[in-house]
Amino acid sequence: MKISVCGKGGSGKSTIVTLLASEIRDRGYHPLVIDSDESNSVLYWMLGFHQPPIPLVELAGGRKMVRKLMPPKYDPGESEPGTHVLSQDKILLEDIPHQNMIERDNIRLVIIGKILQPLEGCACPMGVLSRELLGKLQLKENEIAIADMEAGIEHFGRGVETSVDSVLIVVEPSLESIILAEKVKHLATGVGIDSIWAVLNKINSDDLALKLTNELARRGVAVAGSIPYDADIFEACLEGVPLAKGKTTEAVRKIVDLLLSNEKRS
Repeated sequence: MKISVCGKGGSGKSTIVTLLASEIRDRGYHPLVIDSDESNSVLYWMLGFHQPPIPLVELAGGRKMVRKLMPPKYDPGESEPGTHVLSQDKILLEDIPHQNMIERDNIRLVIIGKILQPLEGCACPMGVLSRELLGKLQLKENEIAIADMEAGIEHFGRGVETSVDSVLIVVEPSLESIILAEKVKHLATGVGIDSIWAVLNKINSDDLALKLTNELARRGVAVAGSIPYDADIFEACLEGVPLAKGKTTEAVRKIVDLLLSNEKRS
């Protein structure tokens, strides 16, 4: 199963990815976390790693090489022509070099690439590589990939989600986040994804959860679960230490139950 986790900037995508990976690992699965967010550089320490792996974009020759392989501009409304950066037709986890995939406590991490310097140009090469990796990645029965997407919806424009099984939209208590969730639902449906769910985050009361759930339902977005505001997670993010599930444990467990049951039915 391949899961895309998306949402507006600051909604808590990386936090949700970390909590999901931990719960999936505790169920006996082998999660692969794919860091596809070119701007957020903290996911590796949230997962408990001391340093990140070498980004996959370097394995492909670097951003300049990927950009050279990208097709010229195409007319609006047309599908983006395919770009092939990785030589293999199919990719197993064991095919990814050790320097590009690190592992700790049965959780593996791959980073697509980051923008680290001014004037580096757009993040298009990372989007191309994310799409190709997810498309070619062949998972075994006990392996689950969780992709932490860049903020917003550009990754849908590049077709990154065309190979995923489920989309989770992280929704914080804001109108902007709700409107984005509605857009993501429309875009994910448009690429043929059936399993699309909102995950409420930073929720401090049942009344707030109900209000958000009702508003999302009015917009056609179903809610998989509600993650309560946890001061311990806030402190961990502030101090740069690994996250623990804490008071979010039960909520995360229900979300994983839903994802796994949907996968078995499909």
